[in-house]
Amino acid sequence: MKLIYIMLAAILATLGGAAMAATDADIDNSFSPYKKGAPSFPGLTPGMTINKANVDQFKDILAVGTYKIIKDGLTEIKVIGTTSFDLTSAYVEATRKNLNKVKLGPKNGDIEGYIAGRPFPEEPDLKDPRAGEKLAWNYKFGVNWGDNAMISPFYWEYRDLATGKLERTLKMDMHFLNLKHRVKDAPVPEVPGNTSNLYRAIYAHIQEPQDLKNTQVLIQRYEDDQKLDDAYLYLGFQRRVRRLATGQTTDAFLGSDLMIEDFEGYNARVSDMKWTYKGTKNMLLPMWNHNDLKLATDMPVEADGYKYVDFGGQGKCFYQGAYQLRKVYVLEAVPVNPNHPISKRVFYMDSQLQNINGAIEIYDRKGELWKVWSVGKSHADHHLPMNKGAGIGIDDAFSMVDLQSKHCTTGHFKGQVSYQQNPPAMFQVQFMRGGD
Repeated sequence: MKLIYIMLAAILATLGGAAMAATDADIDNSFSPYKKGAPSFPGLTPGMTINKANVDQFKDILAVGTYKIIKDGLTEIKVIGTTSFDLTSAYVEATRKNLNKVKLGPKNGDIEGYIAGRPFPEEPDLKDPRAGEKLAWNYKFGVNWGDNAMISPFYWEYRDLATGKLERTLKMDMHFLNLKHRVKDAPVPEVPGNTSNLYRAIYAHIQEPQDLKNTQVLIQRYEDDQKLDDAYLYLGFQRRVRRLATGQTTDAFLGSDLMIEDFEGYNARVSDMKWTYKGTKNMLLPMWNHNDLKLATDMPVEADGYKYVDFGGQGKCFYQGAYQLRKVYVLEAVPVNPNHPISKRVFYMDSQLQNINGAIEIYDRKGELWKVWSVGKSHADHHLPMNKGAGIGIDDAFSMVDLQSKHCTTGHFKGQVSYQQNPPAMFQVQFMRGGD
């Protein structure tokens, strides 16, 4: 009889069943991890700088890639105190309302009963073989940019890591829209007329340089994770839309160091990866208050006075933000497709936001570290006035460093949380054709 119970427990774990139901205490712990105080580490104090000389002292609280770029003398980081990045109360309450209604289906990429909020707010368990997959779902159905937002302008700079030579600058707008599972901005819970049953869409429009002007990219992600994303590219000089083949989302995007699959940290389906939860640690992540930073003087100042995050270090490839000690879930993703150009990504997921783009390592097919990829976040209340109270972490600057080719692509954001600037019609193929 005991053997039968053990077998049943194993089957439940495989199917995503939980031995114990999640509780309100789990929700509080998930969204307010610092209620009882901030984490600490010996010798780490707010205001200090971690550089090549002292980095070994803090190796245990640094992502592998972050440690390497500091140890190699490519950059240094400033430490600030840990702060709470409170998510919108609408998302927290949606989590509470729908607690224990969600479970994993039989296959990777299957989920059942999801309505809104964080699908799995309970603490991940190393004994759970699908704990990594649950964290991936928390990211996919996370707040991220909220129900809708845009980055405008969004500057990408291509640089030589060794010399700092600026090779190319792209200026674009990028828009985000959740069509389903909306919790805050009308229409709630979903955008009407969504006959294709899309969950989310991303649209980007290149403004500069002239040879790429009016290039547009549209990515449509379906509610059904087993269904392949639709991705479209419009090239202004050809004046036609073409559908991107699946493999093209892992090609270099417009000559940069990013793939389309790298957008937002990870921009593909849950089912495209085998997810493994590797443990929980206190680690330094790039999270700050934008308005408290020393901002760039060599970037345009917007009409409303907005200034961009500064870059420095080797080749000007590293944002000059600040890092704070955070509770982090370490998550590994291995491509299901054996022909994928990478062997794995390692994400350091902030436990409060449950975004996965604060620190990422990308390994090549030989298993060697290839790229160090990170997005620094600003607290929404210390950014643009329109973002105050948005209850999201505002992506504020990115750095994608190719350690093997000694090259980098950097991103300079002006993120704006707004429904009015992201009409649903924008996320349809027909809109691209009318963009000239």
